[in-house]
Amino acid sequence: MNKVVLITGAAKGIGKAIAIELAKNNYNIVINYLTSEKSAEQLCGEIVKNYNVKCLSIKADVSDEKEVDRMFEIIEEQFAGVDVLINNAAIDLSDLFYLKTAEQFRKTLNVNVVGAYNCSKRAYKHMLKQEYGRIINISSTNGINTYYPMCFDYDASKAALISLTHNLAWQFAPYVNVNAIAPGFIGTESELDGYDEQFLKEEQEKIMVKRYGKPEEVAYLVKFLISKEADYINNSIIRIDGGQMGSN
Repeated sequence: MNKVVLITGAAKGIGKAIAIELAKNNYNIVINYLTSEKSAEQLCGEIVKNYNVKCLSIKADVSDEKEVDRMFEIIEEQFAGVDVLINNAAIDLSDLFYLKTAEQFRKTLNVNVVGAYNCSKRAYKHMLKQEYGRIINISSTNGINTYYPMCFDYDASKAALISLTHNLAWQFAPYVNVNAIAPGFIGTESELDGYDEQFLKEEQEKIMVKRYGKPEEVAYLVKFLISKEADYINNSIIRIDGGQMGSN
């Protein structure tokens, strides 16, 4: 029987790449989205058509506990439950430090950290019952030591997600492995938008392989971490950044 994977924020970017790669490898896919309904439904249709697996797309605000409960109820009606959870949903409200509001700061933390907590807590019920589960939190090198003042709340949230990973790994052991991936600059449709050409050139020079990463490369790492070959990897934070200077 195919395992069921829930990917939050999966309509675009890294989440989309993960959904496609895991569908290729016979996982049933649940695509969570909040605003990108058309993209989510289109992706789900492509997955069903091309990879002969089941797929659901569900709208839910992961920062809202009631909406997360509703999402899991829908999943449990269609499948037994979630075997693998990829906490990928995130927002980045970049702005100058003195223009950022406390409300924006809270919103970033609510989506990026509380959202991962809500989904992990809810997924654990089924994982504990079957004595198996995998949780991957998508953090960032911004949560380690690559910082940008324009997105200090995002950086703080990704650092908090790393801390949450360690705590969940201890809490959910021995049946559920919890790890985090910390991507550097990944060339998604939105990651490189909003930056001037000179800044992007300078940042690329700080990467040992002299290029930005591809969403598919993050997806390959996720695929490995949830595989049987990675059973002994737990409570780890794995960078995928091409050797980004300052993130080690």
